[in-house]
Amino acid sequence: MKKIMKKYLYILTAVLAGFSLASCSEFLDEENRNFLSDDILLSDPTALDQLVAHGYNKLRDATTYYDLDHQGTDIFTRRDIIAGISELNDYVNFRPANGSVQAYWTNYYKVISGANIALTRADEVQGISDSDKSRGIGEAKFLRAYSYFHLVENFGGVPLVLEEITTAQTAFYRATEQEVYAQIILDLDDALAGVDESPALFGRASKDAVRHLKAKVLLSRGYKDFGTAQDFADAAALAETVISRHPLVGNFNDLVSRENQRNGEVIFSLLYGNNPVSRGFGNNRHLLFKFVYDVYPGQVRSTLYHRGLGRAPTPFFFDLFEEGDQREEATIRRLMIAEVNSADGTVAKGDTSIYFPKVAWPQAKIDSKIYAVFNPNQYFTPDGLTQVHFPMFRKFDDPGVPYTNPGINPDGERDAILMRGGETRLIAAEAYLQSGNSAKAAEHINALRDRAGLSSMVSAGEVDIDMILDESAIEMAGEVSRWMDLKRTGKLQERVLEYNPHAALNNAIKPYHSLRPIPQAEIDVSGETISQNEGYN
Repeated sequence: MKKIMKKYLYILTAVLAGFSLASCSEFLDEENRNFLSDDILLSDPTALDQLVAHGYNKLRDATTYYDLDHQGTDIFTRRDIIAGISELNDYVNFRPANGSVQAYWTNYYKVISGANIALTRADEVQGISDSDKSRGIGEAKFLRAYSYFHLVENFGGVPLVLEEITTAQTAFYRATEQEVYAQIILDLDDALAGVDESPALFGRASKDAVRHLKAKVLLSRGYKDFGTAQDFADAAALAETVISRHPLVGNFNDLVSRENQRNGEVIFSLLYGNNPVSRGFGNNRHLLFKFVYDVYPGQVRSTLYHRGLGRAPTPFFFDLFEEGDQREEATIRRLMIAEVNSADGTVAKGDTSIYFPKVAWPQAKIDSKIYAVFNPNQYFTPDGLTQVHFPMFRKFDDPGVPYTNPGINPDGERDAILMRGGETRLIAAEAYLQSGNSAKAAEHINALRDRAGLSSMVSAGEVDIDMILDESAIEMAGEVSRWMDLKRTGKLQERVLEYNPHAALNNAIKPYHSLRPIPQAEIDVSGETISQNEGYN
């Protein structure tokens, strides 16, 4: 896929410009020697590949905006003192004009638009082999299904746009949730028939990526009033197939290592790399869940620690890690080492500069240290230098990538792993639990615990949905949409009020918040043919 993106992004602008300029030819009096007609562009057998690559690129944009995936959940909250209000995290005055809601909607519909262009034009591409055409159509339908799944879970029924739009349109109507799910399943079945079992280029959607996504879609549908028990059984069966082909990496630290990011557990990734042309905006996961550390003695704006984006793990998240769980050290950084000598000479480069004990230290012990120490109950208490401070995430670290300020491309080079076998195990566990097979559910949870170095395993009788959500929080933190997991299982309101300190303070989340507001701009542009979700009128 790295090779794909390098090749496609060079020529994609010309492809899309050609589609646009074709309708403007009568406006130009002079001969346009740079003009490329659709006929010329589509005479290239690789044209479909190029258009599908555009869809992959748009998916990079869509999966880079995390606000709706992370904030307002049990394990992630806003990076502020526990005061004030927030629309997105605290559900206070959550309005249809919210910018994060608009960005989420827009970015996923851009993926759908790219997929629709590829699907509409597939039959026009000349000289393309049947196998290449089938694969391209399959990949486009996979991208479309992935996008509609995220839209339907966040917004409920949304407009189903299934063809390239070539003229100005405003009248769009929301399909029902059931209709959107039916289209997602239809697209995934077509994708499964079209994509390769083992793609020649890493980064293309494989049959296992389709199976993994379909398992998650069926699992989600099973909870709904139009779902059935068969959805859970089918989700478990699909997950088992993927698990057999994507075994867990033996060590969690190896799994999250940048040097080992393309391993057998990975099912589907979006690629970035060190080429500034093909990388585009860049992956920004290395910026997630970090505080303003560089104001402390011995610290400086760092190409290891980087700056942080505006969200924080909740105290509950840190409490989830059991003693001896190797995922804790691989996921978070309790010890920060000074990168420079402090100006006052108290902290030398290489010394401890900040420490977050897992178990609270007595004040006398803290006072005896020259470095900053923050007990677990002090993460959201100002200390005169920063308002909040907490063990920062390290699982997404991208050492050597330049420190960048807000508004500047993050230029992260790591792959963005969207699907891996660890999550497939959790999908299987939840599907088996809902099917009444707690023993199989425990088997998959224990596989993750064993990989994490834990000696205590869970029994079938101990497995419930809260245990699975806790295990998912530890295993998949920051990698998947936590909000969608809580919404799917019907645990959003309960766990947000219990574990998110800012949302609990405001006590504003209601059952209707299991859907986001439809962006007001979309309603306005449609002439109100698109209706608003209940509670947001």
